[in-house]
Amino acid sequence: MSRTLAALLLAVGAAAQAQPQTLLTPGYRVSVEPRCVEGEVACADVEYVGRSRRSGRSIRLDGRALHTQCADGVTPCRFLGWEFHNGDTVYRVFEAGELVVTRGDTVLLREQGRWLPAR
Repeated sequence: MSRTLAALLLAVGAAAQAQPQTLLTPGYRVSVEPRCVEGEVACADVEYVGRSRRSGRSIRLDGRALHTQCADGVTPCRFLGWEFHNGDTVYRVFEAGELVVTRGDTVLLREQGRWLPAR
């Protein structure tokens, strides 16, 4: 394969990636950026950047898309949002605009937000 063709295919693939989305809750501004090719249902390469609107502190995590399972118990069905892990703390950002942070069975944070329009 020529270098030009390889570069073109790489550029097309990069352009086809899903766009970052920003959720604004009362306490946080969360950016979620899937780094998979657009249309990949079960993306396992998603970046989370959460910034406290009070303190300005931020955290960056890697995660995956979250789905229900179809009747076969294997195939991903309805998209729910994304899930990110920081040790035993789990961050979930739901498509409906909810940010939920848990540790074990304890809910540390639950905030409803709104998705900002894409730029």
